[in-house]
Amino acid sequence: MAKTLVEIKQGLEEYLGKRIRVKANGGRKKTIERYGTLSETYPSVFIVELDQEENAFERVSYSYADVLTETVELSLLEDGEAVTVTEQ
Repeated sequence: MAKTLVEIKQGLEEYLGKRIRVKANGGRKKTIERYGTLSETYPSVFIVELDQEENAFERVSYSYADVLTETVELSLLEDGEAVTVTEQ
């Protein structure tokens, strides 16, 4: 999909308000998987409002560089299926 930070930001703006799955590198071979809604995009970061029944905190933020370096993978949830948003 995107190869620059600007293209990643523009691509994510299309999915504002949509339900997504976030798979993030938790370090030491751990992967963290969270579900929520893409709520805001800023010049350097984007915000995901998390599902409250599954998480202890309300929202998380990631940089576009995390997506570029594949530290974070985003998937759009449509009709029970996950469609990868951040393919390179």
